[in-house]
Parts: sequence; structure tokens; C-alpha cells
Amino acid sequence: MRSDDLGLEMKFAGGAPVLTEGSVLEGYASLFGVTDQGGDMVAPGAYAASLSRLAARGDKVRMLWQHDPTRPIGVWDEIREDAKGLWVRGRLLPEVAQAREAAALVAAGAIEGLSIGYRTIAAEREAKGRRVLTEIELWEVSLVTFPMLAEAKVGRKSGDRDDDAAESEAGAVAAVLRAAAAALRAG
Repeated sequence: MRSDDLGLEMKFAGGAPVLTEGSVLEGYASLFGVTDQGGDMVAPGAYAASLSRLAARGDKVRMLWQHDPTRPIGVWDEIREDAKGLWVRGRLLPEVAQAREAAALVAAGAIEGLSIGYRTIAAEREAKGRRVLTEIELWEVSLVTFPMLAEAKVGRKSGDRDDDAAESEAGAVAAVLRAAAAALRAG
């Protein structure tokens, strides 16, 4: 069964995912207050109730490949809202062939986005026609090829770095990604 058969909506966040420690992936899956290419904007706090319900049930948001519910590739160990958006940290599972492929694609820059699969619980329409999502039931966060929300820079935790620091960090991240992909391929 495909996720669209379940009536799930999807939002895409852009930027190069960051792999560390061999297979750890982290970054922003959603940004608050930014209008995406579909004309929607997520309001701060939109994920809070869903994350609380999941925690109370002892359940987790799934990590999928390209929103395909038959292709889990890892686990999200931490998902939280902060002032910027929905931050995620998880592990690609090296025992899963698709996860090894995903790590190689991330390292090569072929995969640059995260995307959420969700259901809208509550939304409002602004005068401009934009839909503001005020409560979201989060089901999954996927690694995807085509990000919709280019402003969501996966792997950046704050916007207070200067350009030189960001460029330096980008070079360091690229080196880590190459090493992580090589380690996963080797073994």
C-alpha cells in the first residue's frame, strides 16, 4: 500500500542531509513560517500534540525512502520542535541495502532533501490564500530526491553563522559524508 493510498500529505525540506558517526543523519524536516511551493506554511507548535501522542503510545515516526512505506531505511532517534522548525536525528541501518545506497547518494549529493508524511488535523486560510497548518499528525520523515521547501537547510541548527564559517563547515561535512559512505560500502 502506498502512502498516498492512506490519504497522507507530504512536505519536502531541502538542503544536503548531514551524515555523521558512519550512519547518523540529522537536520530539519520542516521549517516554521516559510511558505513552501504548494502554498502551505507550518505554524510553530503544529507537531507538538502528535509527538506527545506518539510518545505516550511508545511509538515512533518512521524513516522511509522516498515516502514508500515498504522501504524503511532507518530509525529516527530524536524528533523535536525548536524555534526554527522540526529537527530530526536518526540512524540509517547499514544492514539494510537501501540504507547503504541512501548513504552513498547523500554523500555524492544526489539526495538532498527530507520530506514529511502527515495528515492535517487543523489549518487556517490567510487572506492571501495561503494555508497555515496549525496541527499536524506526523507519520514519517523520508529521504527524498526532490525537496519542496528549499529554505530548510538540513544539518544546520542555527542561522547565526557567517558565510565563511558555513563554507568551512560545508567542506568538513562533505569530508564526513565521503568517509561515511566509504565505511558503509566497506562494510
